[in-house]
Amino acid sequence: MTDTSARLLRLLSLLQARRTWTGPELAERLDVTTRTIRNDVERLRGLGYPVDATPGVSGGYTLGAGAAMPPLLLDDEEAVAIVVGLRTAAGGGVAGMEETSVRALAKLEQVLPSRLRHRVEALQTSTVAVQTTGPTVDPHVLTTLASACRDRETLRFDYVGHNGSESRRQAEPHRLVHMGRRWYLVAWDVDRRDWRTFRVDRVHPRTPNGRRFAPRNPPEGGVVEYLQRGVGAALWRHHATIRLHAPASAVAAKVPPAVVVEAVDDHHCLLKAGADTLEYLALYLGLLDVDFDVVDSPEFAEHLRKLIGRFGRAVDDR
Repeated sequence: MTDTSARLLRLLSLLQARRTWTGPELAERLDVTTRTIRNDVERLRGLGYPVDATPGVSGGYTLGAGAAMPPLLLDDEEAVAIVVGLRTAAGGGVAGMEETSVRALAKLEQVLPSRLRHRVEALQTSTVAVQTTGPTVDPHVLTTLASACRDRETLRFDYVGHNGSESRRQAEPHRLVHMGRRWYLVAWDVDRRDWRTFRVDRVHPRTPNGRRFAPRNPPEGGVVEYLQRGVGAALWRHHATIRLHAPASAVAAKVPPAVVVEAVDDHHCLLKAGADTLEYLALYLGLLDVDFDVVDSPEFAEHLRKLIGRFGRAVDDR
């Protein structure tokens, strides 16, 4: 009986490691006959594991999805990764996931071997988690969007813009991206016929989803670069165009993708930048260490005059 139980565990591990196995492949791996494999598959089915069998030359055994969640076999690296992920999720970010993550974490750590527990504890004690107060995301919305991305189904949803305006949107979802404290959906806006970025915490899906669509090429530069460009500019409270006394090639290497650099001539370029505060924008330009002129922001120019006076007084007082 012990040999049978051990063999069932090994068989289950193989079925989880690869999508499809033929009977002879499994029999060779476990050093048994194909008849024994068929019997063991029936035993797994009796335990609640949905093992599908496809006849024919290209057929085989596949571990499918069932009505209930059966036990899983995890290797060492997978177990450590899940524990770390659960501990991170317990800190927040997705609404309602904290308590669920703690419950799942307690179950997993209860059966975690000591050698793996030591690895997890070493990682946990050597890192510091910074608690954030950013918006949380409804896990149901997150999984709905992820499923639409996977199945290439057009999304219909209500959306609240950064200024509080509400609109009804229709989009072909491409990717979900987690950046900073927020989740974003990068999608092709059907009505505007262009790529758009949506904050997931402001998305309210309408069901059912729309028709399936053919995949499009991602936006220029890839999803991450597109998101950095669009999100960075959208979140700035203050914008300014700055004429830098330096070539564009020298400046572009010092700025993030969200900042636009345009060449004027071989010795000057325009910088279209912004920040949440005028103070940070001034600090940012100071760190570039080049001479510059303010082109189109009287508010920022006035702020620089105040800084000039403050710094001048600091020197004169000495």
